Amino acid sequence: MRPAPAIFRRGLSVLVAALAAVLLLPAPASAASAPDSMASTGDSITRGFNACGWYTDCTYRSFSTGGSTLVNSHYLRILAKNPAISGHNYNDARSGAKASAMPGQASTAVSQKVQYVTILIGANDACTSSESTMTPVTTYRSYIDSALRTLKSGLPNARVAVISIPDIYRLWYIGHTNLTALSVWETYGICQSMLDRAWSTSSTDEARRQRVRQRVIAYNTQLAEACAAYGPKCDFDDNAVFNYRFTLSQVSGWDYFHPSTSGQAALARVSYAAGFNW
Repeated sequence: MRPAPAIFRRGLSVLVAALAAVLLLPAPASAASAPDSMASTGDSITRGFNACGWYTDCTYRSFSTGGSTLVNSHYLRILAKNPAISGHNYNDARSGAKASAMPGQASTAVSQKVQYVTILIGANDACTSSESTMTPVTTYRSYIDSALRTLKSGLPNARVAVISIPDIYRLWYIGHTNLTALSVWETYGICQSMLDRAWSTSSTDEARRQRVRQRVIAYNTQLAEACAAYGPKCDFDDNAVFNYRFTLSQVSGWDYFHPSTSGQAALARVSYAAGFNW
């Protein structure tokens, strides 16, 4: 048999070398790199408050660590890729929590030795009895920094997903013409910094709402900066949750404030897609 032409031999050598290079490339993120355990930190949103019961936590429907297929939480999405996480999903959030609770919640996550932590905090720092009682931005940042230091020191290999605070001005926007929502907000005094006189469209009330919205934006800016300072193991959602245009049907019909089951599902979908590539 005649030997192959030199040009063919050279082409074959290049093909073999290219194939070898591809085989030596690092494997893409997959089940092998997905975490074996996780913890969620934050407030009543993360606790699934009012997602399945009257003014009660419903952690099973939490967007982060919940087990409900109606929501398809971060936990369930990771479980589908890495069965080792089964049963290792801890909800360390507390209803009513503000940023001041984050260092303590971070310590709890450290004690659980988890590999993944979600953080969603700040709605209660902006949703107070009046505009004047909102948490100052510098104070908010100090608590976030403290919590992240605790996580980085105690869980140096864990990944941290920092999720932006939802746009609570949109809550007013989609609900202020709904008579039931107006009644509930007034009766229960919900988020008065934003929702006081929710029926009013006066320039004074609108200016107040915009200042509260700007406070939420400032908090989210601090979250982004703090996460960037943390390093590559921290991921901020680039305001994906803040920018999400939720509807009134995605809000609990009991308080017209917390996410309903469908709202938790949307929160899970949007925040997970904006996070780590597992």
